This record gives sequence, C-alpha cells and structure tokens, in this order.
Amino acid sequence: METIPYGAPRNAAAEKAGVWHNWAGNVTARPARDVTPASVEELRAAVLQAAEDGLTVKAVGSGHSFSSAAATDGVLIRPDLLTGIRALDRGAGTVTVEAGTRLRTLNAALAREGLSLTNMGDIMEQTVSGATSTGTHGTGRTSGAIAAQIRGLELVTADGSLLRCSETENPDVFAAARIGLGALGVITALTFAVEPLFLLAAREEPMTFDKVTAAFDELHAENDHFEFYWFPHTDNCNTLRNNRTLGPPAPLGRLREWFDNEFLSNGVFQALSSVCRAVPAAVPAIAQVTSRGLAGRTYTDIPYKVFTTPRRVRMLEMEYAVPREAVLDALRELKAMVERSDLRVSFPVEVRTAPADDITLSTASGRDSAYIAVHVYRGMPYQQYFTQAERIFVAHGGRPHWGKIHTRDAEHLAGAYPRFHEFTALRDRLDPDRRFSNPYLRRVLGE
Repeated sequence: METIPYGAPRNAAAEKAGVWHNWAGNVTARPARDVTPASVEELRAAVLQAAEDGLTVKAVGSGHSFSSAAATDGVLIRPDLLTGIRALDRGAGTVTVEAGTRLRTLNAALAREGLSLTNMGDIMEQTVSGATSTGTHGTGRTSGAIAAQIRGLELVTADGSLLRCSETENPDVFAAARIGLGALGVITALTFAVEPLFLLAAREEPMTFDKVTAAFDELHAENDHFEFYWFPHTDNCNTLRNNRTLGPPAPLGRLREWFDNEFLSNGVFQALSSVCRAVPAAVPAIAQVTSRGLAGRTYTDIPYKVFTTPRRVRMLEMEYAVPREAVLDALRELKAMVERSDLRVSFPVEVRTAPADDITLSTASGRDSAYIAVHVYRGMPYQQYFTQAERIFVAHGGRPHWGKIHTRDAEHLAGAYPRFHEFTALRDRLDPDRRFSNPYLRRVLGE
C-alpha cells in the first residue's frame, strides 16, 4: 500500500495492470492477484488458495473509504458478482442480500417491494459489506448506523469455513463482525431489518452558528433525524431536519432536484472548489458569499430519496465520534482553531448524531454519540487542518471513523473502546495467522 496524489482519477489501464485505488485517490494497492468469485464456494477456494500461497486476503467494496482498511499486496477479493437479494421475509421483517450489493440497488429494490431500511448514510454508492464493516452511519435520535440494523450475517473465515452469525447463532462473532473492519473474515451475505416504506418530511433551513449551537439539544430531541453543516470562515450553518410523516408525498420536481443536487451541489461546488485550490486566499470570501446564498427548502419523499444525495466532488475526510454531550465544546474549539490559524477551509463541517449501540467496535458502542466530519478538497493541503482537528476530537474522548483518515493506533484505541480486547481476542481465535491483516489493521488492532 502506498499514498498517491489525492484525488487522482480512476485509471483503467492501471487497474488492468493490477493496481487498485480508492474513490478519493489517496490509497493505492498492488495486489499479487485479483479474484472475482461468482459464488461462496469460489470465495472459500480463493481464501484457502491464498493460505497455501502464503498470501493475505482483503475484500474491497466501492472504495469509498478514505483509510487503507481494504488495501493489500496479497489477494484482492472483488465482490462484483456476489450481488442481489437472496431472501425477503416479510413476516420476520428482514432482507438477506449478497455482500457485494450496492446500497443504491438495495434501496431501490426494497422501495419497489414497499419496504425500507430505517436509517442510512448520506450516499449510497457503497457495497453493503463495505459500508457496514467500516461503520457507515447517518444521523438519528433513536436509529443508529447501518450495522445496527443487521440481524444476521455469514462470513468465510481464515480456514475456509462458512460461519453464520446472529444474536442466537455465534453471538460473540455477531457482536463484533457487524463492524469487523475485514479483520475476522470475508462477509458473503448480510440480513437487515426492514420496515414498511414510509415518508420523510425534509426541512432545510439556514441558521447562524450561535443559534444552532444554542438550540442543538432541542433540535436533536424534537427531530427524528437532525444534522447541520457549518461553513468555516463564517458564522453560517445549514440545518437539515427529517421527520416521519403520513404525507402526502411532495417530492422535489425534476428540475429543482437537478438544479439543487447536481448543478449547485456538484457542478458549481466543483468549480468553486477548483478556484479555492488555485487561489487559497479567496476561500474566506467565497465561503461568505456561498453560505449567505443558501435558501431553505421543504419536500416529502421516501427515505433513500431524502437521506442520500449524489456526492461527486472528490475530497478527503476525517470524522470523529465524541460523546454527544461533548460535541458543542469540540465544535466551538474547532471553529476557534480555524479562526486563529492561517488555514483556508473550503468544505463545510458536518455534525450528526447516533444513539448508543451494542456493537463491539462501533463508534457509538455503549454511548450516545455525535459526529464531527472535516473535509478538504482534493489537491489542497490537509495535514495541518486534520492534525489540529484530531487533537481537539481526541481531547474530548473521540473515536475515529474506521473508514476515514486518522492517526490513532491500537494502544490508543484500546483505551477508547471498553470492548477492544474482546474484539482482538476473537480475532486471535478466528484468524490466528492474520490471513486478513494489512498495515492498517496492524496499526489499529496491533500485531
């Protein structure tokens, strides 16, 4: 694994030559071989063959992680053929899908059946296994990360066995493997809880930094899903409130949806970000103009059309989960740090929440949490900003998102997660020879 220029475009010729890199372009790997199994049996055979050849194994998804969790110089497993819905059980309220299924595909298929996940993140390009393994989350007062909606899973372990897990079958593995970082095996299928399709009333409204932070506890308590963005170098924020409603549906019109989500949020933002990269001194002025130009909007639609939006502007991201009661102090310190520094930050800072869950290495494990995400446009300096932000987050008991950039190691994380050693002991049992290891896992989990 190595680092390449941030935001490097996807290179088909390089991939044919055996080079893999993530969506952001900041991580690349040169595996000894690529394998695209068409069945669970082919996957098991690939893992056993890797063991015979003395090679490590890592599965990749869509590459939307900014960390090197999936990079390997051994056998790279691509789940492109392990896709589709395996079973839909309306009585139990569950759907079982193959590991390589994209969230986009799952969401649309469920909607056609009059069903939906309870909560989701803000994009849906990831595979279900990649998204859950790294702890992808949205925002919610009572509904947590996507992994918290898992009711069962199966994975191929280091000895080629197919292990099925749920709350009643191999519950110790189930507790950990829902967010397993690819350290326990290769997931082949996931069973999610689903519910009848519902409507969300979305309300987006500009608000000042002081007003949104003063009302944060109230906004969190009164809304099913609340988040906001703060625009550095300004006192301006944009708030998003999503609440269940009986309707009627009132979706955005096609023209308004294209104008807001494609033209403004991707096209214009891409152009402005390029200007900011070329002329960093212009960042504060551009931030003032764009954040003041925000307009509120309301609409009502099915969940995935409210929760998710297309995100095509490539960037780097760091995100930390802090105890929910600490989020405002951490955010105010971040704002003060940016204001007294010479940093030029062109991307907004995102703040979301999640309730406590019981997943061993979930960033919300055992505590109500709030997330602060910082971003930098590709090609712009990021180390000073991320380093100083990380110091603030760590000082407030922060836990790094496993799929985002961070510098924490096993020694630190063992203190941040009360059940850390429970996970590493399970890893010792399931993968004693570290068949699924790589440099990232050696850093965050230890040898």
